[in-house]
This record gives sequence, C-alpha cells and structure tokens, in this order.
Amino acid sequence: MRQFFPFFICILFNSCQYFEKQVPSEKELLQKELKSINWKEVDEYPSVPNCDKIADKKLRQQCFFEVMSGLIQEKLNIDTLSIMYPELDTIEVKVTVFPNSTMKFEPQFPKDSVAYDTIKIDSILHARLVNFPKVNPAIKRGIPVKTQFILPVIIKAKDEK
Repeated sequence: MRQFFPFFICILFNSCQYFEKQVPSEKELLQKELKSINWKEVDEYPSVPNCDKIADKKLRQQCFFEVMSGLIQEKLNIDTLSIMYPELDTIEVKVTVFPNSTMKFEPQFPKDSVAYDTIKIDSILHARLVNFPKVNPAIKRGIPVKTQFILPVIIKAKDEK
C-alpha cells in the first residue's frame, strides 16, 4: 500500500493540469456568434395563412409576395387611381411587416416624379391599404423580426364602356 501512495499523489497533482483549460471570454464568444449570423436573411419569411402549408422556403416567399401583390392590386382597383393618372402603370410599394404582425405601406416614387401628385397618391394608398388578413412576421433565430421589401404593383386600367 505504501508503494502506491506516492504514485497516487503524483497522479493526483499531474491530473490537475487537465482541468486548467482556457475558457473563452463572453465577449469573444459573443463576437464569434455575431460574425456567424447572416443579418441580411431571415430563417422564415413573413407568411399568410394560405402560404403556411408550403414547406419550401423559396416557394413560401414567392407565394407570400404573389398574395400581397394581388391583395394590394385588388384594393387599388377599387379607386380611380388609374383614371386620374393614366401614365402610371406600376407603383413600387415598400411593405414593412413588424414583429407584432402589423404592416406599413410606403409608395416608392422616382426622384424626378413631377408628372403626378405624389402626396395625393400616397394618401390614396394609405386610405385603401387597410384591413389586410393576418400576416405572420418573419422569424430570425426563433424571434419575430421586422422585414421590409418592395413590391411592384401593377395598376390595371379600367375598361371604359
């Protein structure tokens, strides 16, 4: 037994070296994690109930954009926008989907747009683009996030009889 005691003590002191590993600091870990995140893309795009069944990420995104463009076109076809501004065939609308599922619409006009009254078109858009169906916000790492995208909306000219 006496022969094993010094051997046991040597092993005990030498084994302590294995427990002294360098622990990275919180700041280093945070910086490493922040660099690994792609801030330009979300894990899941915003979605409407009609598109929730689609499993493919790109197809779900395309479905959402098509549904939103269609809804905006329907709401704008009610108005006389195409009659008031016949030269205006497409409006680009910046759509913002907030984490609480609310949406904001902003028309995007060219910088040199003097051919039509941008303030009047903006007020028409804000008046018409209300009461949309529930939109699920985009998800990034399990957290709802704000997203913005620009949709081209075609204004169809009404047939005159």
